[in-house]
Amino acid sequence: MLASRAGISRPYVVKKILILGGYGGFGARLSHELAARGHHILVAGRNLQKAEHFCKTTENTEPVQADRNGDVGKIFEQHQPDLLIDSAGPFQDSGYQLVQQCIAAAIPYLDLADGRDFVCGIGTLNDAATAAGVPVISGASSVPALSGSAIRHLAAEAGQIEAIEMAISASNKATAGPSVGKAILSYVGKPIRIRGAGQWQTGYGWQDLRHVRFTLADGSGIERRLAGLADIPDLDLVPHQFDNMPAVIFRAGTELGFQNRALWLASWPVRWGWIRSLEPMAKFLLSLQNMTRALGSDVSAMKVELFGYANHKPCRKTWTLIAKEGDGPQIPTFAATLLAEKILQGQAKIGAYDASKLLRLSEFQPLFDRYAITHETRALTPQPSLYQHVMGPEFKQLPASIENLHSVIRNAGFHGTAQVTSGKNPLARLAAKIFGFPSAGRHDLRVHIQVDEKGETWTRSFSGKNFSSRLQKTESHLTESFGPFQFRFNLPVTANGLAMEMAGWKFWLVPLPLFLAPRSRASEWDEDGRFHFDVPIALPVIGLMVHYRGWLKPSEG
Repeated sequence: MLASRAGISRPYVVKKILILGGYGGFGARLSHELAARGHHILVAGRNLQKAEHFCKTTENTEPVQADRNGDVGKIFEQHQPDLLIDSAGPFQDSGYQLVQQCIAAAIPYLDLADGRDFVCGIGTLNDAATAAGVPVISGASSVPALSGSAIRHLAAEAGQIEAIEMAISASNKATAGPSVGKAILSYVGKPIRIRGAGQWQTGYGWQDLRHVRFTLADGSGIERRLAGLADIPDLDLVPHQFDNMPAVIFRAGTELGFQNRALWLASWPVRWGWIRSLEPMAKFLLSLQNMTRALGSDVSAMKVELFGYANHKPCRKTWTLIAKEGDGPQIPTFAATLLAEKILQGQAKIGAYDASKLLRLSEFQPLFDRYAITHETRALTPQPSLYQHVMGPEFKQLPASIENLHSVIRNAGFHGTAQVTSGKNPLARLAAKIFGFPSAGRHDLRVHIQVDEKGETWTRSFSGKNFSSRLQKTESHLTESFGPFQFRFNLPVTANGLAMEMAGWKFWLVPLPLFLAPRSRASEWDEDGRFHFDVPIALPVIGLMVHYRGWLKPSEG
């Protein structure tokens, strides 16, 4: 038997492990790792020649031809593995045929799945796995296993958690197989169910691109990389781990900005329904990625941020991981390595379940230490809210309902009712339609406030019809933008709230005369402990464009 690699202790008992996709991008790394620990690895896949080539260079391995979507019963009979690990994928749109075969043969099962439906649905096999007396674990990868351990680590000393944000950015030189490409393209442009603002909302794969900073306390790391919405199991699993079901979002991206922007552009035909999916382009995507492999760096990164309250004060905690020297692709195999050993040593619970709550962050440390991987946890001081930043000390004079609505930490929702009056002039009606203002009548109103480092995005839904605006601080004013129009406001405190007084406006970068600006003096006040608002908007000469007024309270559940 091979002498174990430095830093790797031998297992108590040598076991036989069947790894599907064992010569692939992540599977090869996992095969090397578990073989170095002394286990006998059955390296399986559809291409026997690739399996044989891999095994010629790796001791403690044996090539096997197998298809994860086929009948593996004969392989079970011939080799009698102690554990099957599925690293082949993709798991999006995959069924449980292979898992059911493992259960029928009473063989423990583990996978590196990141398919949302696949991982979240594994519990449907719990009764069968329990009856067979075997553990069946799904999601032993960067998500949800490692991400889940980081979330629990950050949440250990927090009180109420309002939002959790996660992001992964892969080095351009990281090796990604066709299964990874298919997994990504399976949801690009497709609807993604996201928990936010006290309710479930819809995002779209690889849209809502944002720059994410992956930096450590000493200033090292990655200053910023683009990342877009990605569909992962955590989006379903994490909200249910907390009583108040906080907002949860996940973004992923490649290192090179133009690659992310290209995927963003390609996502729109899928969203519009012009094409069903980009998945058939997986091989083409891999070829393009190979052509640009010389560009970029060998640095990958992962980040988990938690926003909430500790001791009734706003808190922000972040866990950041930086992998250099091309070691990023090792990370998705770490959870599988740790859980494989637990299964083989009889330490895994019988039944079928996901891996999101099985490992502590400290358990990953010995694996991190063997590679060029650095990680750290930091408690950051939350910045003042936008309105607090604009108003200064006067902000504390506001009633509690007004202060609370303008003190959103990261992501929050409010709901109530609104009465809308529309202008009579045809030009006023046309202007209201251009801005996206609601139609006349009584409406159920929902307001979603999303906060970032530069400002706030407000999305108002009047009976399901949305319109949004962007709020930021400009010098001493609050600026609200509707597309190319920017309106500057003073925020004087009133007897029971505040007012918004027009101070200037622009079209793009061009200042416009104030006497031509829409007439609007919006007001907010507290009434019986509830936030009330009144927003009249009129155009010079033309008259009333729209007038909406009503009340809001925090959304729950």
